[in-house]
Amino acid sequence: MRVWTRGRSAAVVALLLVQVSFAGPPQHKRIRTGSEADINSIGNRKVGHGPNFYSLDREITLGSQLARKVDRSAKFIDDPLVNEYVNRIGQNLVRDSDARLPFTFKVIDSEEVDAFALPGGFLYVNRGLILLADEEAELAGVLAHEIAHVCARHGTRNSTRSEITRVATMSLIFLGPGGWAGYAIFTGLKVGVPLTFLKFSRSAESEADYLGLQYMYKAGYDPNAFITFFERIASETSPGKFATMFSSHPPTRNRISAIQMEIATILPARDRYIVTTSEFDVIKSRLLRGEQDKRADWDNSRPKLRTRTEPDANDTAKPDR
Repeated sequence: MRVWTRGRSAAVVALLLVQVSFAGPPQHKRIRTGSEADINSIGNRKVGHGPNFYSLDREITLGSQLARKVDRSAKFIDDPLVNEYVNRIGQNLVRDSDARLPFTFKVIDSEEVDAFALPGGFLYVNRGLILLADEEAELAGVLAHEIAHVCARHGTRNSTRSEITRVATMSLIFLGPGGWAGYAIFTGLKVGVPLTFLKFSRSAESEADYLGLQYMYKAGYDPNAFITFFERIASETSPGKFATMFSSHPPTRNRISAIQMEIATILPARDRYIVTTSEFDVIKSRLLRGEQDKRADWDNSRPKLRTRTEPDANDTAKPDR
């Protein structure tokens, strides 16, 4: 396996003088030990803010129940090489994160550019997102962002806030199974996952950006790849390709600027980063070939229109008897 690296000169530092409005964790001139800005404390610090009624065991149980709903409805890539590769990249990132529970990774056979994580460490990524990435570091950045949502326990904190609101308003309206309002439609399939666990506030998305960048950086990847991927999405002219991951909080200029500021202020520049690998190119080729094979099978299964040629009036030949 060949690994391509990028030198220190590619680090984004020009925006050090730019004042950025950032809804995530505040910037500090001096990094406090054990804070979310302290990359040396990754794995030994507490991340995420706000009340949470769920223990880790209860969160895993909840995530397992939700994952079964997704597994029954979604179509998955059955290529063992693709699945092993994505799982390996994901587990490497988990080891360099604040995760306190195990993770599973699955690849959904959908052209939509999307990835999402359920409470308890159940992470899904679409074929379309992998194909859109130009480098392994771009894929790693997206996976790290979703891992960060789980590390900060955004899903169960959302649910806790919803329950507090219901109790406070003494609502007697039944909002659905478990009391959650709104269900997600993923790739055209009703998978029964409450939106509480899939759609997050701007602050939560900023925190996931903030933590995810640290995780991919600690794993050796170039954090600038996350910016590159976001900029490609921002310039995409086919918005129908993008699903829940980018619908509510798209990669705006302010969001990208906040990421650039984080790279410049708390992630020390390195001489070398992992950018991509030859294995990543192989995986993309296998996914693309599978997509082309499915299209060919569909074309071959379509009814074919054949026209009957009328005999020439001057043709006096008689059919054989």
